[in-house]
Amino acid sequence: MGIFSKILAKLGFGNDEKEVAAAAPVPDVTAPAAAPAPVAISAVDVVSKLESLAKANPEKLNWKISIVDLMKLLGLDSSLAARKELAGELGCPAEKMGDSAQMNMWLHKTVLQKLAANGGNIPAELL
Repeated sequence: MGIFSKILAKLGFGNDEKEVAAAAPVPDVTAPAAAPAPVAISAVDVVSKLESLAKANPEKLNWKISIVDLMKLLGLDSSLAARKELAGELGCPAEKMGDSAQMNMWLHKTVLQKLAANGGNIPAELL
């Protein structure tokens, strides 16, 4: 199971790896170009889950801007090696991989976008 699959599972996106893998939207080639492909999964209240975890956590973790804090909040390894693995898994551009600050910013935004694409309710200001 990849790190992003673990993030999805921790937030309640599906119960197993197969269901999580199936959660990714598949483009509908028969639909008009302007219409987004429907995603047949229920919405997950990501913000509420993360806010609840943050309130219960003794550390002051700012998951809204930090990928490290987001991963810590979910009980995942937030080391540089783990973040590089996640960045590779999500297709981070090579030029950002060499600069941990740029990689972290890209990674945080991409994780939130992918959560939204999988049915998570991520506010527009976080995307």
